[in-house]
This record gives sequence, C-alpha cells and structure tokens, in this order.
Amino acid sequence: MARGRHTSEKSEREAPLERYRRMRDFSRTPEPSGSELLEAARQDGERVFVVQRHRATARHYDFRLEVDGVLASWAVPKGPTLDPDIKRLAIHVEDHPMEYLHFEGVIPSGEYGGGDVIVWDTGTWDSHDEDVAAAIRAGTVHLRLHGEKVRGEFMLVRTARQQGEKEQWLLFHKHDEHVVPGWDAEDYPRSVLSGRTNEEVKADPDLLWHSDRPAAQAAELLRVAVPEPLAEEELAALDALGEEGTWEVFGRKVKLTNLDKVLFPAREGEDVVTKRDLLRYVAQVAPVSLPYLAGRALNLHRYPNGADSKGFWHKELPDHAPEWVPRWDNPEADPGETQTYLVVDEPAALVWAANFGALEWHPWTSRTDAPDRPTYVMFDIDPGEATTWEQTLELARLHRTAFEALELRSYPKVTGRRGIQVWVPIRRGPTFDDTRAWAEKVSRSIGAVAPDLVSWKWEVKARGGRARLDYTQNAVNKTLVAPWSTRPSAGAPVSVPITWDELDDPELRPDRWTIRTALDRLQDRGDLFRGALRQDQVLPRVR
Repeated sequence: MARGRHTSEKSEREAPLERYRRMRDFSRTPEPSGSELLEAARQDGERVFVVQRHRATARHYDFRLEVDGVLASWAVPKGPTLDPDIKRLAIHVEDHPMEYLHFEGVIPSGEYGGGDVIVWDTGTWDSHDEDVAAAIRAGTVHLRLHGEKVRGEFMLVRTARQQGEKEQWLLFHKHDEHVVPGWDAEDYPRSVLSGRTNEEVKADPDLLWHSDRPAAQAAELLRVAVPEPLAEEELAALDALGEEGTWEVFGRKVKLTNLDKVLFPAREGEDVVTKRDLLRYVAQVAPVSLPYLAGRALNLHRYPNGADSKGFWHKELPDHAPEWVPRWDNPEADPGETQTYLVVDEPAALVWAANFGALEWHPWTSRTDAPDRPTYVMFDIDPGEATTWEQTLELARLHRTAFEALELRSYPKVTGRRGIQVWVPIRRGPTFDDTRAWAEKVSRSIGAVAPDLVSWKWEVKARGGRARLDYTQNAVNKTLVAPWSTRPSAGAPVSVPITWDELDDPELRPDRWTIRTALDRLQDRGDLFRGALRQDQVLPRVR
C-alpha cells in the first residue's frame, strides 16, 4: 500500500493532465491534447462518464469518470459487468482531458495506446461520496451510473497490488434492480455514438481529431452526406430535353444549354461526346466525386467551345450563378485576385459547373476552414516528350516502393492524359511550405534512383524530353485534377483511381477509361480512392 500512496501523492504534485501529455506526441496521435481544462456544458450539474472499447496491444475497456474537470481513468481488461458476482480488474491510469469523452477513431501504430477506439457507452453518474477526488485518493469510490449499457450501483476499490507503477483496483456492480447475471460486455460490441464496431472504425474512421482546437471544434467529420445514385427516370428526363431546358436533378433545377453540342471529338471507332453525354456522366459520378470536392475551393478548367479549342482557368464564381450554388469568399484574397470560389458541397453544383463548360475539376488540397493547411501531399509524374509509358510505370513503381518504406498509405490514379498522380492523405497541421519541402525530398530521392529518366528543369524545352516529378503543386491554390474528373481529349477520358498492383497490368494506359467505361470500372472495382478520405497520417522524417 505504501507504494500506491507514493504513486498517488506524486500524481497530486503534477499539474492536471501533465502525465497524459508527457506520454503522447500530439504531432503524431489524433487524440485530443487537453490544452485547457474543461467544464462540461451541462445546466443540471451532473457529471459524465464514458467507457471506450480500445483495441491496443491487448483489448480492454477504458472506464473514465468526470472528476474536477478531467476524466479519471481506469483500464478494465474484460470490461464492466452487471453481474454482482463478478469483480473486474481495473488498472488506474493517467487522467484524460474532457475532450476525450467522444473520442472515437484510430491512434496510429507505434504511438502510446496505438489501436482503434469506440465509445462503447456514455452517460452521467453520481456518488454517495461528497468529495470524489478524495475518495479516489482514499481508494474507495461509490458510483451510480446512468448509461445506455451500464446502469446502477457500482464500486471502485483499490487493492494492495500494483501493475508496475499503476495501482490495481476492482470494479464491480452491487445488488440492485439493474443486476443481470452472466452479463458480458463483449455481447454488446457497437458504439453508442456511431453504431459501429471497432473493426468498422479501423477500416474507415469517421472523425479526425485536431488536438490544437477547443473541444467543441476538435472533431472534424470526414464523411460527406451524399445522395443516392440517380434513378433511370431522372436520366430519362435529361434525354427527353431538347437543345436546352431545365433539368431537375438532386433536388435542384439546373438550366442546361447547347445539349447536343460536341464537346469531345471521337476516338477511332467511337462516336463524338456531346454536352448531354457529359452531363449524364457527371450526374452519375457526382455522388462518388462529392467527398473529394466538398468543403474545398474549386478551380475550373473550362472549355466552353469543346476540348478541341483552347481552354482557360476560371476561378471566380460568376454573378449569374444561381443563388443555391455553394460558394466561399476567400478572406485572404488581395484586390484583383479571385474573391469567391465555387464549392461543390452538393452534387447539383457539379452538374451546373459541367454545363458551364468545366471539363476538368481541380479542388484545393486544403479546406476552406483552414486554407493554409493542406490535407494531401501531391506527387505528379509528368512524362516528357521522350518518356515512354513503360518508363512512366518505372517511376510510378519507385514511388510505390518509397511509400511502402515510409509506411504511408498512398493512392495512385491515371491522369486521363499521359501520366500518373499520387495523393498522400495527411492529418491537417503542416503548412504548404512543410509539405512542399517534404515532397521535394521524397521526389529527389526517387529521381536519384533513375537519373536518366528525370529532369528538374522548370521549362519543358529545357528537360530534354525527360519526365518531371512535380512537387511544386504542393502550394496554396495549386491543384491536381480530381479523381473521376474528365480530361479535355478525344473520347472524354477520365482520371481514374488504380491500385498499386495494377502498375503491372499490361493493359493499363493513362487514358484507358472514358466517360463511357469509367462507370463500369467503378461498378466492378469500387472507388479505390476512398481511403484517401482518411486524412489521419503524419509525415515521417525524410533525410
């Protein structure tokens, strides 16, 4: 017992959450930092608790009680039970910040507590003990839990045993009306917050936590609400329009013009592609494209006279845009710069942009709520005039090897023209200067392996026909074409996500898929870029 008292006294001498912060690197873990002590926003004065199912080195349940502005915490290997005849081991661990109350996500491998976390139960609690902090120090706490899964009278009692420097306690239910003999937490595996299991959270985290934000703003939803695919009746309504008309699509009335105008010349053995054909494709792919565009300023590459004519960049949202079209006013814009951008927060806005002549969609790599903080690092393998397709593939394979060595998830796609691009999703934090410098180091390391294939010259004429590994797109307002966007070439090719293994497919070509085949590809393989929406990675150091 003396050792336990010593540990408790040491904890009292430390500032609140000091031990918690000391054990974590918040440049790597998405957990909240607890930069300020928080009082829960409740008018009735009730304290809250949370139980999180945590699969780290070993699966356990984290039992946390609000005490004096922090979450006093115990790791319970087998979880709480409503059976009073079963006493559960509970290991007293460091206090956690109140922001942790709704933390659900994935702590990166290699970090303290690395693994997936769900909010298994939460609610309010009260106690017979007038001073709960003193009761914890004394080693006996009386609890009444009012959760969705665990309810009733509980006891936390410190034992004489230790696990390293950590105190061992027992957590058990008392005899009351909530008793359920044989009750096992593992029979109830889903989160009360999201309804998901640990496996589902691991596969696709919904929340990205920003440790440098206040608690109310710490969680950023990664998912975007997207509509169901268009019904055949809606597509038939487009086909039934004459040269122009109003199409009710995704709940919006979009005025369409010049529907039979040729926008893309034909490939050999195929028909030309009209604006009506383009709008049909855009409406069908919009629910898939939306998560890559929503919340981001969009640079449009417009070809109002078709892909055979000279295109131009259009960034300023025109005055004639319908009022319902989402937009963003850039507070950092200087006089003469683009003030208001299109933001495709709903799929009808993409249909409107396509009718406006946008044959390419280029979203910013940062979001409008933090335009100076990118969420992707971009790599553009840009072939030179003398670069063969096999050489382009060789450079892409070197990128694959580099990202494997760096243990980073990376997502390649063919450009729809000649090259291959790679997106690396990252946790928001680094500036564009940071990501550009990091991408340059990676690119130059790759280029050093194949120096005969790569030029670092800016001007095309100075490259001697060699490829360029373009890291300069990692800058504010510089963009690469979005996945599933069309490109202005014959047949309306599409920039399509691929797997790294497909680099070895002899049939792969950078313009292999068009608006007539991309949807079949999507149906067969799914959206291979979807993992890029998990913007949770921290860039490792590159020498």
